[in-house]
Amino acid sequence: MPRPKPLSGFPELLPADRIVEQHLQDRLRATFELHGFGSVETRAVEQLDRLAKGGEIDKEVYVLRRLHAAEGEDSGLGLHFDLTVPFARYVVENAGHLSFPFRRYQIQPAWRGERPQVGRYRQFTQADIDIVGSGVLPFHHDIEVMAVMVEALAALPLPAMSFQFNNRKLIQGFYRGLGLPDVIAAIRTIDKLDKLPAEIVAEQLVANAGATEEQAQTCLKLAEIRVADTSFVDRVRELGVTDELLDEGLAELLAVVEGCQSAAQGDVGAGTTVEANLRIARGLDYYTGTVVEIFMAGYEHLKSVGGGGRYDALAADGKTTYPGVGVSFGVSRTLVPLLADGRLAASRQVPSAVLVAVAEEATRAESVAIAQRLRARGIPVEVAPEAAKWGKQIKAADRRGIPYVWFPGEDGASDEVKDIRTGEQVTADADTWTPPADDLRPQVVAPQP
Repeated sequence: MPRPKPLSGFPELLPADRIVEQHLQDRLRATFELHGFGSVETRAVEQLDRLAKGGEIDKEVYVLRRLHAAEGEDSGLGLHFDLTVPFARYVVENAGHLSFPFRRYQIQPAWRGERPQVGRYRQFTQADIDIVGSGVLPFHHDIEVMAVMVEALAALPLPAMSFQFNNRKLIQGFYRGLGLPDVIAAIRTIDKLDKLPAEIVAEQLVANAGATEEQAQTCLKLAEIRVADTSFVDRVRELGVTDELLDEGLAELLAVVEGCQSAAQGDVGAGTTVEANLRIARGLDYYTGTVVEIFMAGYEHLKSVGGGGRYDALAADGKTTYPGVGVSFGVSRTLVPLLADGRLAASRQVPSAVLVAVAEEATRAESVAIAQRLRARGIPVEVAPEAAKWGKQIKAADRRGIPYVWFPGEDGASDEVKDIRTGEQVTADADTWTPPADDLRPQVVAPQP
């Protein structure tokens, strides 16, 4: 049988890398739950007509079909490409059982049939948090959700994160006050600035949004505003455009930036930056207020590693609208490149902190009993796979990164445990001995580039 080849776009992690992934996910869960967010898991498939509402990624949806389906038979189902669309459906279906405002986090795989490249995969894990209201959702939840994600990512052993905020009300009000005939087209055009030169975007504003050349240049001046303080308010005012929606958007953006800058300060948020970037628009049309994109220092080529915003009409059941605000973080998008570059690693490739040696097969039961006593106190342990010379068993532990080897006492002698990194060997009792806290579980280390 030929050796199987890996499938492009479907990353599979080795055990040591999986330890890193689980550590990151556990830290995210801890922060989310600290702020009262409950866990949700939605099904992997959704109805195609619901997935198609995303608009921009219809061609990337994986369709679910039986292998022996009749010709022309269509299940009408597809794998979800993000966690927001299934969550909106989940809220509508379960509204009668939920308490609003409903706070949820979700860490789960998604699938997208795009061209695989660094940071973009066909199967990937995302971590989302959202707060959804019934009928109304006060604006202060925008600040809360964004600040929680700032705190969550700042607590991870990752390169510095940059949270770049804007507000759809701000840019819509600005374009409306400027007198553009097609505001939505203008938003979509400005969103191309990261891919196209400014002069081409200006031409498209004229052609697609009905702007005059002067209006197009004013739009570009707005998009050039990017600051890490609150001076963006005065800079927008200096452009001379007035509109009530613009005023509302400016006030909301100011509140979000100030709230998230507070969350990014102190020991937890070291290295995390919060900015107002008036170029950020987010392509999906369901965003109605706050929008954010997250970038990772040194990995700007990945583009954003997370994003989200306010959506006032994504979920509805005909009687009630469920406005919400949320932000998504690309776990796989961030983690896989860091692992490949050696920027993150586990201190060992297995959970075991101790290997209990076996003197001879006839005494294996004694070694198993010692292991059970250690496990009863929460110490991860494995028993040597074969009886061999002590040196060979020590080498076996070293190959797996296990820091301690336990030697059962013989002929009434006391047990001993050896730290194979330092060579220190001491008498030990399985009912009282505990390794140092840093050795109890594998640690995630972040070697400097």
